[in-house]
Amino acid sequence: MTNHQDEKIKQKGSMLPRDISILPLRNTVVHPYSVFPLIVGVRRSVKLIKTAAEGDGIIGLVASKDGAIEESNPGQTYEVGTLAKIEQVVQESGDTLQVLVRGLERFRIDHWCDTTPFLSAHAIQAPESAEEDVETDALKRSLQELTEEIIELSPNLSKELGKFLRHIKDPAQLIYTVAATVNLDVKEGQALLEMDGIKEKLRMLVGHLSREKEVLTLNRKIRSEAHEKMDKAQRDYYLRQQLKAIKKELGESCEAPPASDEYAEKLKEAGLPSEAMKEAERELGRLANMSPQAAEYATIKTYLDWLLELPWNKASEDQLDTRCARTVMDEDHYDLEDVKERIIEYLAVRKLLAERSSENLGEKDQGEKIEGMGAILCFAGPPGVGKTSLGQSIARALGRRFTRMSLGGMRDESEIRGHRRTYVGAMPGRIIQALKRAGTRNPVFMLDEIDKVGNDWRGDPSSALLEVLDPAQNHAFRDHYLDVDFDLSDVMFITTANQLETIPAPLRDRMEIIQLEGYTEYEKLHIAQKYLVPRQVRANGLREEEVRFSDEAIRKIVQDYTREAGVRNLERNIGAVCRKGAVRITEDGIDHIDVTADLVRTYLKKERFESELSEAIEIPGIATGLAVTAVGGDILFVEATLMNGKGHLTLTGQLGDVMKESAQIAHSYVRSKIKSLSLDLSLFTSADIHVHVPAGATPKDGPSAGLAMVMAVISLCSGRPVQSDVGLTGEVTLRGRVLPVGGIKMKLLAAHRAGLKTVILPKRNEKDLEELPEEVRDDLNIVLVETIEEALKKGLSFEKQEMDLPLAVNY
Repeated sequence: MTNHQDEKIKQKGSMLPRDISILPLRNTVVHPYSVFPLIVGVRRSVKLIKTAAEGDGIIGLVASKDGAIEESNPGQTYEVGTLAKIEQVVQESGDTLQVLVRGLERFRIDHWCDTTPFLSAHAIQAPESAEEDVETDALKRSLQELTEEIIELSPNLSKELGKFLRHIKDPAQLIYTVAATVNLDVKEGQALLEMDGIKEKLRMLVGHLSREKEVLTLNRKIRSEAHEKMDKAQRDYYLRQQLKAIKKELGESCEAPPASDEYAEKLKEAGLPSEAMKEAERELGRLANMSPQAAEYATIKTYLDWLLELPWNKASEDQLDTRCARTVMDEDHYDLEDVKERIIEYLAVRKLLAERSSENLGEKDQGEKIEGMGAILCFAGPPGVGKTSLGQSIARALGRRFTRMSLGGMRDESEIRGHRRTYVGAMPGRIIQALKRAGTRNPVFMLDEIDKVGNDWRGDPSSALLEVLDPAQNHAFRDHYLDVDFDLSDVMFITTANQLETIPAPLRDRMEIIQLEGYTEYEKLHIAQKYLVPRQVRANGLREEEVRFSDEAIRKIVQDYTREAGVRNLERNIGAVCRKGAVRITEDGIDHIDVTADLVRTYLKKERFESELSEAIEIPGIATGLAVTAVGGDILFVEATLMNGKGHLTLTGQLGDVMKESAQIAHSYVRSKIKSLSLDLSLFTSADIHVHVPAGATPKDGPSAGLAMVMAVISLCSGRPVQSDVGLTGEVTLRGRVLPVGGIKMKLLAAHRAGLKTVILPKRNEKDLEELPEEVRDDLNIVLVETIEEALKKGLSFEKQEMDLPLAVNY
């Protein structure tokens, strides 16, 4: 049969025709016993509806497996569907139809018949298998009770629905009616439709409704609690308003004025800049119209407190007497003339600018004032030389407040600029916090350990410091929390660092760097007697007349118990001697103690350091180099030895790339000068040279050991030892030139400290000798050279020594 109308032969006991028109549904499942509205707009489906409506109105409804497919074909729909009758068709705008269908019974597609002009299939009945027993009745009652409870909990369901469900006797009708009520999703609705057994369907619905009941119960509890809180807040508000009205009628209004009035009075007296005042008034307006119970009320109050407590106009008056300032700094620190001179210059400029300002000489002078006041100093040097304490001394000399912030390990940019107020618990950055603690807008602000600032995913604090430490920008520093400009141009920023290399170049460029080198033994002796000993005597509860340190005792501590550029460990050891003395005074009842070198040895036990030059080194192949470390200058030995081989060069001692290249240059230079140096060619063909720099666990790098390496190799090959009291530093080239290097002052201080008598330096470093203390220049024989040949004449001994040489090698 090809005509669809002719094929509608009813199956026995059912309205299901043998061949039936199939309407695929997107994201919808229609169950028997339910009335369901459909919107039909697909051309093929519209034709199906119109054709069926002209006949008996019987169609098959099946759900599409993928709701995104507009026109489903065989294989793209589920096989179990619902036979339905079209009850009403309404033409909407265009070709869209609004169709009302009533589900009749289940069917199962046996096979597909046609796809044009619309889908049709051969369908068979699929009635549910029902068993009338006690379990079925129990499940049926449970489903009815759960449905009534859900109707009670859900405000969108009619209470009449529960009464209607009680009168339904057919389990299948009850199941599909409840399913239509609780709105199952497509997968659950289809699974329910495909189940053949009534018990199975009942169990599924009971489980689903039990979960739905728990969700609705919890939802009602949450809404109830929220409603109670809201009701309490409204009740409290109305009662307060009534109480105010009653007190006003009785003339007993004695309540405190609103917080907004208090802040308004403070703002009038604060003298804020125009931008800060405008922002404060805006926030104050919000505060006045806000309930104290509001979430933002406390946030706005905290913000206004910060604005009011900052020293916008409060500044300490500078002491511009340069003589008095010099006296104060001399009392606190010995030497450090460069720093003291810079502060005296600063005060002199401030004094002149103040005098010119009082004479009203015009805008040009104001520009000069800003330029003269924008000093950003950076004290760079090894630990323990007094960088941090200098900041306090400068503040005392200027008559300013002192505040300090450590930058070591800082990795979050918000530490500098603060957090925006949108974040919970937001606060200003540490710059603004420190100014609030200082109480003035022009303190001496020390940024300690600026070379140890880090960075990670939270930002780069050193980039934020670019604005803080730039005199051309910091007059309008904007903290993220305040969101208004704060003038930092009057703040005297001082930074400290151990190493300048780790400071980013743009940040280093904004600072005036003052190098603080290490102290000589003479300077340490003077500092100890004048500053460290009196301080430690007082710190340990002693009087000055009870403990006296001899100069020999101080020298003993400096030479044998400390190895540093500064005086931190020196003071620590002096404190240890004072504590030992305090024990003797309290236990033995003695009046005073004279601390001698022998007593230092008794109190501090065995010496911690021993000079490496205490034994004369008269072996060819050993040279003494000079180096700069994080704790100041130091000496290092370069050792070279020969062994049987094929002319290879071996380097050890954890050397960096630059230092390895220096050793290779030294090796190549010596090989190129075999004739002029009167060396044997077999040294470089039948023997290997091994160059080692001791302290192998310590990384070393830099070009300044080049001269010492050349001397060590030539000494080894010629059999003439390098003089043991000679130190060397300088970069070398393949042409034999000696180039200048850095850190000359620290290297010479280390040489003096180690007991060297002669130091060979590059000629072009002569200008660096001006910074050297006079007693060091007097004690050292400083030789300036331009070529390696000149250094050989001054550094090598004239006497050859017998050595155990590799086979076939002779001097």
